[in-house]
Formats: sequence, structure tokens, C-alpha cells
Amino acid sequence: MRYKVIDDNIVYRLRGFISMLNEESENGSVIVVEGKRDARALASVGFNGTLTVFSRFKGVADFVDNHCTFGKKIILLLDMDRTGKHLTSKLLKRLQFNGNNVSLFYKSALARICNGKIRHVEDLVAYAPYFSGITGNRKDLYFYM
Repeated sequence: MRYKVIDDNIVYRLRGFISMLNEESENGSVIVVEGKRDARALASVGFNGTLTVFSRFKGVADFVDNHCTFGKKIILLLDMDRTGKHLTSKLLKRLQFNGNNVSLFYKSALARICNGKIRHVEDLVAYAPYFSGITGNRKDLYFYM
């Protein structure tokens, strides 16, 4: 069984990223991810706020209708693949047209932190053993927790 070598600097920066995301959630921001795997991956690396899962809505129009509240910041943390980019652009246009405060800062920050290696938010699961304190070569111990 082979494991990827993950730089400690990336783990340190990801911890800061997750703490900033937790703080945004505490301040009332709406954090949007594509699916339930993305939500589980964020929870596995320490995110403990509330997430809005886009796949639970019936499309872009339904999502925009449910999130047309003014004053709340909406953070789009969708995947960086073709579908995620398409959804991001559609949601960004429609939400900004309605006057919402939409942020893509965290999406670009995640890409910068991981040097573009993470294209899907669900890939953060690979970093979960480093957040739980397991070090060394025995990453398989993480699965027994």
C-alpha cells in the first residue's frame, strides 16, 4: 500500500483555511458545496459549521430562489472541474444579479494552498489523517478511529 507524501506546510495552511471557513460559518455566511461527499470531506478535516449542499436543490433557479436574502455572504466552494466551473459561473451571475454578496475567495485559496492538486473538494479526505494527529507511516490507523 502506497501513501502520498504530503508537505507539512500544506497541512499547516489547510488548517488555517479550515479555521477561516469555520469563522465565516459562525458569522452567518452560507457555504455552498456540490454534494454530500464534499460535505463529508470538509467535516473530516475539521470543518464544524453548516454547509449548504447544492445537489439537494432542483437546479440553479431553485437554489437562487432559496438564497435571495440580502446581507448574508454566500461562499461558493464548488469543484474545480468542468461541471463545478460551469455551476460556479451560473450561480455567480444569478446571485449577483439578485444583489447577493458572493465570494470565490475560498475556492481560489484552496487551489493556491494545494498547488492545484485538489480539483474536487472531496479529495480533502486524503489530508484527514494529518488533521487527526496520526503521524509516521501508519496512516492505516486513521481508518480504525
